[in-house]
Amino acid sequence: MRYHRLGSRGPMVSAIGLGCMTMSSVYGQSDEAESIATIQRAVELGVTLVDTADEYGDGQNEELIGKALAGRRDQVVLATKFGNLHFPDGTWGVNGRPEYVAPACEASLRRLKTGVIDLYYLHRVDPKVPIEETVGAMAGLVEQGKVRYLGLSEAAPSTMRRAHSVHPITALQSEYSLWTRDMEEDVLPACRELGIGFVAYCPLGRGFLAGKVRDVATLSPDDRRRRMPRYQEENFKKNLELLKALEPVAAAHRCTVAQVALAWLLKQAVVPIPGTKRRRYVEENAAAIDVILDDHEFETLSATFAPDAISGARYTPEILKRVGL
Repeated sequence: MRYHRLGSRGPMVSAIGLGCMTMSSVYGQSDEAESIATIQRAVELGVTLVDTADEYGDGQNEELIGKALAGRRDQVVLATKFGNLHFPDGTWGVNGRPEYVAPACEASLRRLKTGVIDLYYLHRVDPKVPIEETVGAMAGLVEQGKVRYLGLSEAAPSTMRRAHSVHPITALQSEYSLWTRDMEEDVLPACRELGIGFVAYCPLGRGFLAGKVRDVATLSPDDRRRRMPRYQEENFKKNLELLKALEPVAAAHRCTVAQVALAWLLKQAVVPIPGTKRRRYVEENAAAIDVILDDHEFETLSATFAPDAISGARYTPEILKRVGL
């Protein structure tokens, strides 16, 4: 594994992290024992950035990680998020009010069974609360020793700058992959300008870039991807054609197409956090560190997966309203 600093003043982290959301029945049913074994295997492989959120499984995901990291807590940079709310009727909300920050953190600390959160993200920006007020309250957690570093998720460059003026923002976490390249226009340049590290979630396009899903009908009925525009039948068929560009590169490097997709991100010095709930995939993802694309391969893939070549939006219109604020 390779390691580098997250942002200009953040912690040292593994070049590839582990996203744990899928361990909480987001894409079909999960197996707690296998999920715990997957987290522990990731740590054995040198993966140090472990990512969760209080929203995942309504806190169950944090509890799972607390169990998995028992006796291993000092070996990882533990990241969690707050601010996204999931209501019983299936609707969603955002809470960035200053008075909500401390109790949300305390609840995460209890579930994670830790005394400090290494990287604490605002999961989504609350449009009703000035970002300065939310980050000001988050900074108070740093002063109290309950949090080490602060982060934002899916925030616009202007929001990042305002937040950064209140307290240094260590990382921005947003969706980024060959399949989703919105960040390249202004978000990534702003991160580099401000010295903010970039953490890429869904770096394999929710499994699409791994080539594991060839027919949407094979997904379980409760799989969230069934409701996403890019997984609708006509869009999905068109997007499948793009996968062919990954195959010759994978053959040349004697690796999987998923590893090629991760290598494309690694070449840009961002930190992908591929999510998985199985040991065999965490091993495959971690091994992507050894796949080094040359400039020609990188440019060919970049051209093939140009933003205008992708069919369908990455989220439904309702969810898109909550990103890039």
